[in-house]
Amino acid sequence: MQWGLTLAVIVCGALTIRPMGVSGQGLLVAALFVLNCAALLARGLPPGRIPPPAVLVWLSLGVLAAAALIGASRSGTGYLFAFFLSGHIGYRLPPKQAVTLALICGLLCGGVLYFQIGPGHHLLPWAVGLTAGVPVVIGMLNRAQHQAVNAALSAAGSAERAARAEAQAAVLTERGRIARDVHDVLAHTLAGINMQLELADALLDTGDLEKVRAANDKAHSLVKESLKQAQWTVHALREDSLPLVETLTAMLESSGHRDSLTVSGTPEEVPARATQNLLRIAQESLTNAARHAPGGAVRVELAFAASSTVLTIRNRPATRTVNPGVGSGMGLIGMRERVALLGGTLTAGPVTEGPDEGGWQVEAVIPR
Repeated sequence: MQWGLTLAVIVCGALTIRPMGVSGQGLLVAALFVLNCAALLARGLPPGRIPPPAVLVWLSLGVLAAAALIGASRSGTGYLFAFFLSGHIGYRLPPKQAVTLALICGLLCGGVLYFQIGPGHHLLPWAVGLTAGVPVVIGMLNRAQHQAVNAALSAAGSAERAARAEAQAAVLTERGRIARDVHDVLAHTLAGINMQLELADALLDTGDLEKVRAANDKAHSLVKESLKQAQWTVHALREDSLPLVETLTAMLESSGHRDSLTVSGTPEEVPARATQNLLRIAQESLTNAARHAPGGAVRVELAFAASSTVLTIRNRPATRTVNPGVGSGMGLIGMRERVALLGGTLTAGPVTEGPDEGGWQVEAVIPR
């Protein structure tokens, strides 16, 4: 639309503005016409391409050329250049500069006609020249609308980027949760299987086939347990709900710690997410106990309080030889991450007093 109106003004001017020629008054009018066309066609340049000072100079020269064209021509539609240029002044310049330059444009055009400068002064009343700056208001409104649209687009872009960042963060969080679940399953089952296989290998040298068979049977039972662990992991990943007390009891029995669970308070239904994370914490603690304190008794306490659910796993010092090895370091980190996601606290450290002195304790407090 802008280009159509611009071309329409230029065509109307070329057909009606007189005189135009290659000498004398006609040459002056032709030169002013070309300058006005150039000033008007520059409207198509993107706003960010021209520095603000250059825009002010360009529009000021355009105003002078428009007023001069009105005074130099004796007929035609030269005044249209002043009107359209004034509208573009409102679009391109800040409000204060736009109003000032539009007022100058109106005064120049009105003064040319009022003081009867040039041959065409009798065709238009001088008041028409004064109104040449009025379209600046339209330009200012268009500028405000354009800025509002750009602001809306920018806000929409920012919202989209924020949504993408949030989605990416959710993906990373979920990947971390899956990584913790996989680590817990692998660490718990593979560590136990490895210990039994090492024991069976050591017993082969003694020729005690009964103990070798027992270690082998234990390894088989751990393989069966790993299937249960895989089921628990699938439940966790699918957000399925598991009964906390029953599942924790089954986990302890499969680990060889029968009747080691103590429940205090009134058992209540725990949210699925809290249940899954408490089970993973218990699983990781049992794995660490088997790895670092083999043979040591394990006691687990599950307390249902009014404002929290507390899980405590405590193991006594090792009674068998500890196989040297370096853990991944992810177990304790994973437990802390799980509790932090639920807004709870986790403490882990050696037991310094009581019958379990020299052992290790992990306590997770999950608020309700």
